[in-house]
Amino acid sequence: MLLSPFAWSSKRAETGQGRVALRRFAGPAAYVDRMRPVRVAHVTDLHVGRVTPFEIQREAQALVNAQEPDLIAITGDFVCHSQLYLDQLAQLMAGFRAPVVAVLGNHDYWAGAEEVCLALRRSGVEVLRNQHITLTVRGQAIQIVGLDDAYTGHARREKAVAGLRRDVPVLALSHIAEEADLLWSRGIPLVLSGHTHGGQITLARLHEITLGKIGGHKYVHGLYGSRRANDNGGAVYVGAGIGAAVMPLRIGDRGKREVTIFELGVPPGRFDEHHAEQRAMRGRAVSAWKLRRRMAKVARKRDQRANRRTAQMPVVP
Repeated sequence: MLLSPFAWSSKRAETGQGRVALRRFAGPAAYVDRMRPVRVAHVTDLHVGRVTPFEIQREAQALVNAQEPDLIAITGDFVCHSQLYLDQLAQLMAGFRAPVVAVLGNHDYWAGAEEVCLALRRSGVEVLRNQHITLTVRGQAIQIVGLDDAYTGHARREKAVAGLRRDVPVLALSHIAEEADLLWSRGIPLVLSGHTHGGQITLARLHEITLGKIGGHKYVHGLYGSRRANDNGGAVYVGAGIGAAVMPLRIGDRGKREVTIFELGVPPGRFDEHHAEQRAMRGRAVSAWKLRRRMAKVARKRDQRANRRTAQMPVVP
C-alpha cells in the first residue's frame, strides 16, 4: 500500500529520534503521467561488519519497512573488509518486507563479489551486474538498470542499457554517482548511488572540501542535476549510507546515516523535501593508472583468498 506523500509513517523519524534520518523526495517530472505513484526506498553502504554495530543496520531496516515501500534499492558496499559477517548480511536482507534490487560496491569486490552475491541472492535480493530487468510494481512495468562497481573498474554501461525500452519508465542504480552523467543520455531520469557516506563529517561543508575539492567527486551527498521534464540530463541522488568502513563517527546534518524515500510519479514541489537540487562540484576524472591500481587490488585480494583456501585444505596421504 502506497502511503500519502504527505504522511510520515515513522514517529521516530518525525521527531528526529533514532540514529538513522529519513529523507523524502519526489521523483523526476519525467515519471509523472507515465506511471501511478511508486514508493522506492533507497539504502546504501550498509557495511555489515565489525565497524558498524548490527543494531544500527537493523534500525535502518525497521525504518525502511515502516515506510511500506513498493521497492527497495540498495547501491552497494554490503560488507566491510571481509566475509566474516555474510550470515548477518543474509539475515538482514531477509527481513525487508518489499522486493530488493541491488548493485555491488568496491568493498564487495574487495571482500569477494561472488560470495557476497551468493549471500544476497539466497535472501531473495535481485543483484544486477551490468544489466537491466523489468519489474511489475503496483500493476505497472518499471525498468531497473544496475551498473556494476565503477570504482574497481567493473562498470559496463553499454551492456547495462542494451535493449532498454524508451516507452517504459526506468530507474538506475550505481555505486558511483559520476556514472549518472552517461546514464542520463540514455533516457534515464534518475540514478541512485552511494560510496561517499556523505562525508560523515559535514560541519562547515567539510565533506565538500575532502570529497569534492580534494577527492575529485562531482557528487558528494544528496540530490544533483534536474528533475524538470524540459531539461536535458537527469538527477542523481548520493545517499549518506548506513555503515562505515573506517570510523563510525557521524557529525552534521548531511553526514547522518539515512534512508531515502523517492515518490516516483509524484511531481517535484508537491511536498517539502530535505533540500533542492544542487550544483555539481567541479570533479576530476580518475586516471587510467589509478583505475589499474584499484583493479589490481581486487585481483590481489582474490588471489589471497584462494591461497588461504588452498592452505586450509586437508592433505590427502
